[in-house]
Formats: sequence, C-alpha cells, structure tokens
Amino acid sequence: MRIIIIDDDPLVSSSLQIILNNESDMEVVATGNSGFDAVSLVEKHSPDVLVMDIRMDGMNGLEAAEKILASNPDMKILFLTTFLDDEYINKALRLGAAGYILKQECGTLVASVRAVYGGQSVFGSKIVEKLPDMLNRKERFNYDAFGITEKEQELIKYVADGLSNKEIAEKMFLGEGTIRNLMSSVLSKLDLRDRTQLACFYYKNII
Repeated sequence: MRIIIIDDDPLVSSSLQIILNNESDMEVVATGNSGFDAVSLVEKHSPDVLVMDIRMDGMNGLEAAEKILASNPDMKILFLTTFLDDEYINKALRLGAAGYILKQECGTLVASVRAVYGGQSVFGSKIVEKLPDMLNRKERFNYDAFGITEKEQELIKYVADGLSNKEIAEKMFLGEGTIRNLMSSVLSKLDLRDRTQLACFYYKNII
C-alpha cells in the first residue's frame, strides 16, 4: 500500500517513514509538513492511506482533510496527533476520517494503517473511552433556525468555557479580528449584548 505522511516535525515524519517502510506491504511515497502539502501530495501521488497530524501552521490537518475528502471522498485518512480535544475528535468524525490515534500510542500505527486500508475505522484507546459520552450528548438548541454557522457554534462553546478572544483565535487557528467579527455576528443573530450574556445563553438553552 502507498502511504503519505504529513507532520510538521521532520523527526516525527522520518521516524514514521522508517517504521512503515520496514513493512513489506507498505511504501511511504511522500512526506510533508503542512495541510497545503497534504492537499498537493495527495493529488500528485493518489495514496492508499494518508497519515496526518492535526495542528500545523498555515492549513491544519482538519482543514486539509476537508478539502481532500471533498474531491476524494474515498481517501482513507488516519489522524495521528497528540491532541485529545473533543472538538478535534468530533470534527474528524464529521469529516469522515478513517481513524484517529494518539502519538503516545504510535506502537499501534502499523496495525492501524493496515486496518484503515482494509476499510475499518480505527480509534486509539483514549479516544474510544471518550466516544460514548461524546455520542450521547444532546444539544436541544436549533442552530439552523438562527443561521448559526459551524464556526460560530465552535466560538460559542469556547466563550462559554471562559476563553479570551486571543485564546479562541489560537484554538480555531484564526486571527483575533476574525474572532471579533464572528462574535459580533453571533451576538446579532441571538440578540444578545455581550459575551457574558452569550455564555449564560449557552448554559441555559444549549446544553
């Protein structure tokens, strides 16, 4: 099977490449260090499996996956990351990623790549522990009725968690100006005055 590895740490990429190339049925055809690399390399090499980190400069792994799966819906993407954030896991699931494992569990990488290649979904043990709670959560609020976009929903959650605009910008990989614009849009759509009202609204109406 032909594999592409995307990770912003060259040491990680080279280590993974050695591990996978040691398998008789695997060949790493290319490596890259950003989401932009992922998009271009997938187009160039048409791999069987894409092993990709999530948090990278420029275009992150989730954004790259969204672009890749839009034009290659059968692409098998295995996320290999250090992040156990619910938001990342949720988005990976929504996008249709084939797997999500942590770098701390990279001993399972070879088996995970084989499983993904064979059409299975693969999740690391820590992710499996979180899935029941995540899948059973229910939000009563109808975002669509207010025209709230997916990014605005993400913003609302971070505001409710008490994060500042700067912290939200870092989490969402956006500029602070964009966050301020999103905030104004959300407050206008929900007819709220400020972020305090927005946080109260979230806990009263959404969860």
